[in-house]
Amino acid sequence: MRNLLIVDDEKNIRLGLRAIIERGIPGSYQIQFAAEGEEALALIREGGIELVITDIRMPGMDGLALIREVQALEPEQRPVMMILSGHDDFQYAKEAMLYDVKEYLLKPIVRDELFASLARVEQELARRAQLTERLEEVHHYRDELLASQLNYIFLHPAMEEAEIAERCEKAGWRAVVPSGGEAWTGAAEAGGAGAEAEAEALAGAASGAQSSPSAGYVVALLKLAGGSRAGQLEALVAAELGGGIRFYFKDKDDRFVLLCESAEPLEKLVAFMQMHKMAGQIGISGRMYAAGGVKAAYEEAREALGYGFLQTSGESQLLQFDRGRERSGESQVPLEEIRKLANMLGTDRDKEMKAILTELLDAKRLASFDMAYIEETSRQLNELVFDSVFNRYGEESVEILRIYKKVGSIYNFETIHDYFHGVEDLLLRLSDYVRSLRSVHAEHKEMKKAVCYIHENYHRDLNMAMVSNHVSLNYSYFSQSFKEFTGESFVTYLKKVRIEKAKSLLLEEADCKVYEVSERVGFENAKQFNRVFREMEGISAMEYRTKAAVQRV
Repeated sequence: MRNLLIVDDEKNIRLGLRAIIERGIPGSYQIQFAAEGEEALALIREGGIELVITDIRMPGMDGLALIREVQALEPEQRPVMMILSGHDDFQYAKEAMLYDVKEYLLKPIVRDELFASLARVEQELARRAQLTERLEEVHHYRDELLASQLNYIFLHPAMEEAEIAERCEKAGWRAVVPSGGEAWTGAAEAGGAGAEAEAEALAGAASGAQSSPSAGYVVALLKLAGGSRAGQLEALVAAELGGGIRFYFKDKDDRFVLLCESAEPLEKLVAFMQMHKMAGQIGISGRMYAAGGVKAAYEEAREALGYGFLQTSGESQLLQFDRGRERSGESQVPLEEIRKLANMLGTDRDKEMKAILTELLDAKRLASFDMAYIEETSRQLNELVFDSVFNRYGEESVEILRIYKKVGSIYNFETIHDYFHGVEDLLLRLSDYVRSLRSVHAEHKEMKKAVCYIHENYHRDLNMAMVSNHVSLNYSYFSQSFKEFTGESFVTYLKKVRIEKAKSLLLEEADCKVYEVSERVGFENAKQFNRVFREMEGISAMEYRTKAAVQRV
């Protein structure tokens, strides 16, 4: 059902027209009335009116003036206009036709002529809907193409401005040299009226034609935080009623990149976010006037967004890049302090490590630097401390790896305080990890010493107490550690060592009696030796010697 507005200062004509339409084509129109032009224009400006039937002669704003005002509206606000006039108003009617009025009806209304005119208007509205749909498809394709090009540009820092401008132009975004401004392609800004003008705009958008130049542009980065869903961006942009947000997409860090004519719509977005308690920040670049500067504008917006990283307030903010921002004279990241952190891992100096980290990531100190300094500090922490642990000792638990991955970028955190706590948590966990590895390493060293002692003294009356004392370890602790290191208990391991030595003597010294072999490898008597030998080899010591002698023949 379409929205139809009937404009006439005579009530009977308004009511009569409605009666004819509702009886002849019931259910097709939702009909509203206006008694004069000013009232009609107000209803049209509110939106939703698709078709207007207006008288020419009315007190106040007449039909011709109303038509002129309608043509001054944005294309999407303009309804299809039909006029009513008497025979004496033909001169006015001819002028109205210059303003894209589609139908001209004479009074008194002839029912069949009215229905024929409405049928033609329906065809016009159907054409407009089809053009709008096609235009939206073209805009969507153009936006996807430009988003792809811009993401490629942002990922290649060494790209020259000339190449950037060329890539933007191929995607339909051109610089306008005479004005020094920038043209934003798209049919939404093209002039003209009616379906013909929209068709021209469609053709222009499809071919990459330019629209009216703007006075430059800004790039903004929107980072939603907390529980704010990325899908809410559409609601944010829709809430920005004044226009000016021309295009947006996501970059590699899942932040929304917005190209805007000015900061004004972004201020509205921030106000909307604050009103609806949506957490997030918007970094905005300085003004640019050529497509080749879009990479620089993106970097400025990224740095401006980074300033919010140092903020303590949880409220949504618009962060403006300041090209005149003063920096501290100190520019070198304190690498020696970072190396100290790496050296202290696993040394029970957690308090000292926390003190160094607090100084490194102090928000007030970092506020005097640009984001490049902060990013470099983070990078050096990753390389000199965290990466070195994994390169030297191998990977640890899944939880540590999860924290390690997150700490890898400051942009995974909303504030410097969140980042500090993430780094501190990882640092202390890795310190415990290194401490445990060093402890295990020390234990392995003692176990190797114990094993060596056994191999040197197997022939003596040896027991676990003697060996644990030799390596200065608690008896129970030694027992557990020895089994973890060798995979066997102390007694089993000692038996295996003695039997292996006995097998060598049985083969190499044929004149040596079995009981003599038993004594030489540390058994108390031959009976115990034979029992243990049979347990381990499945045959007696004598059978083993005989079998070996037969095999040699």
